[in-house]
Amino acid sequence: MQKHPMTVSGAEALKNELHRLKFVDRPRIVEAIATARAHGDLKENAEYHAAREQQSFNEGRIIELEAKLSNVQIVDISKLTNNGKVVFGATVRVCMVATDTERSFQIVGEDEADIKVNKISYSSPIARALIAKEVDDIVVVQTPDGPVEYEILEVEYL
Repeated sequence: MQKHPMTVSGAEALKNELHRLKFVDRPRIVEAIATARAHGDLKENAEYHAAREQQSFNEGRIIELEAKLSNVQIVDISKLTNNGKVVFGATVRVCMVATDTERSFQIVGEDEADIKVNKISYSSPIARALIAKEVDDIVVVQTPDGPVEYEILEVEYL
């Protein structure tokens, strides 16, 4: 089975969510089912059906998280020597050549990607173009509007 890379913080976030689902949400849902069951007729008991649906969703998410965590390869970027190359987990500051605007991205695993906090998946077009490049390199990213050039200004291993 293929391992998927993930940063230390991404793996911790998944572990924390799994712990919450198992030890906080699961007991709360079981209690809600028991309370709803005590109300009587289950056929017309909306609280019971809602709690069972919530239980189903919760158990499905637990199975999903356990599967993801079993197939993860945790990469601790802070333990690597910064040689100026863009690698998985690195934070890269780039300048769009055409508009002279700067942006920073951290290259992370697919489950951690969130553009709102400047985390992009290693499988995204911009990350694929950046990986293995160095400071001062120009990379070309193919977008629906055509090619976009970025200059790598800085690479940090945080």
